[in-house]
Amino acid sequence: MLESLLGNKSAEKVMLALHQHGELHASAIAQLYQTSLDPIKKQCERFEEAGFLVSRSVGRSRLYSFNKNHPLHLPLIQLIQMAATNLIHINLENEKNFT
Repeated sequence: MLESLLGNKSAEKVMLALHQHGELHASAIAQLYQTSLDPIKKQCERFEEAGFLVSRSVGRSRLYSFNKNHPLHLPLIQLIQMAATNLIHINLENEKNFT
């Protein structure tokens, strides 16, 4: 759903995971979606460069979260919330069709 707006699946995965969990490192996002780390890490770095995410170092890990000071923070969160809600409805419909 967000893929077409954000440009790729990795971007969608990053945004949905951070929306759900608040703060994560790139490897946790990759594990969550059972996908490669490199595209997730690159996407986190791109979002941070654009100002949508901030990060902090904890040991050797870099934790990412939404930048609440970004002027588009609230509209972005609302958009992600709508997409997440829509994905839940799609998944429920798919489950109903298979039972």
